[in-house]
Amino acid sequence: MSEKEKMLNGQMYYAGNSGELFDERIECKKLCQAYNNLPIENLEERKALLKRLLGSVKESYHIEPSFYCDYGYNITLGENFYSNHNLVILDPARVTFGDNVFIGPNCGFYTAGHPLDAGARNTGLEFAYPITVGNNVWFGGNVVVMPGVTIGDNVVIGAGSVVTKDIPSNVVAVGNPCKVLKNI
Repeated sequence: MSEKEKMLNGQMYYAGNSGELFDERIECKKLCQAYNNLPIENLEERKALLKRLLGSVKESYHIEPSFYCDYGYNITLGENFYSNHNLVILDPARVTFGDNVFIGPNCGFYTAGHPLDAGARNTGLEFAYPITVGNNVWFGGNVVVMPGVTIGDNVVIGAGSVVTKDIPSNVVAVGNPCKVLKNI
């Protein structure tokens, strides 16, 4: 089984500094760089570049520069998606956003992780678990969503939160670690 197959199947894998995954990351980073360097008023070209970079997009989406991701092809944007500046999506696993998702500035969605054991970690092994975000979700600024998290529909995640566990639908959740504050 290739390292890419392991990555996509949720197994431990080596991302490496050469080979297929390395080449795919370099190509993705070039597209991110091109996107981030486009004139801000060039909306149609920016939208077309995102369509080329990302795995799946609906009709209405907008990401303010700067935007960074690892592979791009594992990212799905729902209808009426908006992200403010400095969105980072580490996507060796799927990252799926539902419809009407709004993301504040400086947010990160990280599917990648590393072993807790220092010896294993130092070998370069990593893992990736998918992130799923439902419909009608708003993320305040500086939110981080960790590997394997699912966030339900109609959720508000407060600014500065670190989401380490699943969040149910119809709630406001905040904090580090992020916890449900109240039902909506």
